[in-house]
Amino acid sequence: MVNKELISASLPLLSLQDPVYRALQMMDDYNVVHLPIVAEDKYVGLVSEDELLNADDAALLEGLVPNLSRVKVLPSGHFTTAVQVANEYGLTVVPVAEKDDAWVGSISSMDLLKYAGHFFGADEPGGIIVLEMEKRNFSFSEISKLVETNDAQITQLNTYFDNSQGLLFVSVKINKFELSDILATFQRYEYHIRYYFGEEQYENELKSNYDHLMNYLNL
Repeated sequence: MVNKELISASLPLLSLQDPVYRALQMMDDYNVVHLPIVAEDKYVGLVSEDELLNADDAALLEGLVPNLSRVKVLPSGHFTTAVQVANEYGLTVVPVAEKDDAWVGSISSMDLLKYAGHFFGADEPGGIIVLEMEKRNFSFSEISKLVETNDAQITQLNTYFDNSQGLLFVSVKINKFELSDILATFQRYEYHIRYYFGEEQYENELKSNYDHLMNYLNL
């Protein structure tokens, strides 16, 4: 999905002639701490609540222009560019404008978070295994093969390289919660498992035994 497809029609705009107090009121009404300023369909900049609180309530926003952030994303960019910008600058609203600053719209950081969760499979059922390894040892085909030998499938795989440790972290989302066989397979092939989130076989067996006991007592 590209940025222009996540634009919110409900987020307001500010103009250069708006007073500071009105901008603060709009931020409060929409529960954000950033809003874009647009003049003649051109993106002027992004103003923050902190900047407004340090200004005179009656002053016009045009007086703040020299200090405004010019951060933006392109409408044709992948939505992960908006996620990166929101994260890097701590934004609640991400401005979307063309290279020549022609205004397109705004993306709510909450909408970004929801879509990112969907994109990364957070709303799909299943377990997660996080592996750590040297970058040169990463092989998607081998990891996929090891998972599939246990009658499971990878529904999402993401990587993150930690420069401070010089290690690659591989997060694998799997389409089932019971992970003991898969964990054992990774360990057998000398993969280092950093974390896992799911169920192990013994937990399932305990639950099964408990259910059988309850059924027996109810006879």
